[in-house]
Amino acid sequence: MNKEQKTAVVEEVASQIQDAEAVFAVDYRGISVPQAAELRERLTEAGARFRVVKNTLTLLAADKAGAEELKELLEGPTAFTFVPTDGDPALAAKAIANFRREHDVLEFKGGRMSGNVITVEELQALARLPAHEVLNAQVVGLIASPITGLVRGLNQLIAGLAVQLRQIADQGLVGGEAEAAETEEAPAEAAEEAPAEQADEPDQAETPSEEGEDQTDAPSAEGEEEKEG
Repeated sequence: MNKEQKTAVVEEVASQIQDAEAVFAVDYRGISVPQAAELRERLTEAGARFRVVKNTLTLLAADKAGAEELKELLEGPTAFTFVPTDGDPALAAKAIANFRREHDVLEFKGGRMSGNVITVEELQALARLPAHEVLNAQVVGLIASPITGLVRGLNQLIAGLAVQLRQIADQGLVGGEAEAAETEEAPAEAAEEAPAEQADEPDQAETPSEEGEDQTDAPSAEGEEEKEG
């Protein structure tokens, strides 16, 4: 690799460090060429990229990118995994952890995520987290669960109220049937009260008649007295 090629590699790695959401450093000692190809394929499926570069060139790239924390990890055979901003760091860390468990190679050395240093322990914890899509689905499920219960409860309440109203209506306690029943009772009550009122009317009629007779006789008597005079 000539000087121009080395410069190009340094520029490319520095750009990958700056553009990445997360950078994981691993010790790739003992990994075979076929295993390295398999790991690259798994990380590509996870939206990440696995890259092995000489430490001398990686030091220059980290220095150029202003990633001093990565320079401290460049002791012994070191490879970087770059996770872009639209990638899933947990998914990439899980792919490395699963590969290590299956092949007994690779060791986390540390790295950085969102501009902050991430330790080996934090990387291991990150690898145990659910994938981003799975985590989103779980959060949505937790949020939707109380709403679903509320809707179900309201539906049951409305259904129960409808049944009660139907039972009341069937008994004729609401609606047109109740009004009809009241209408039928009213004429019966009126019919019972009518004879009593008619029985009282003759007594009231006789009183004016007697008074009328008195008033009629009175002028006759006065007329006779005037004639005698």
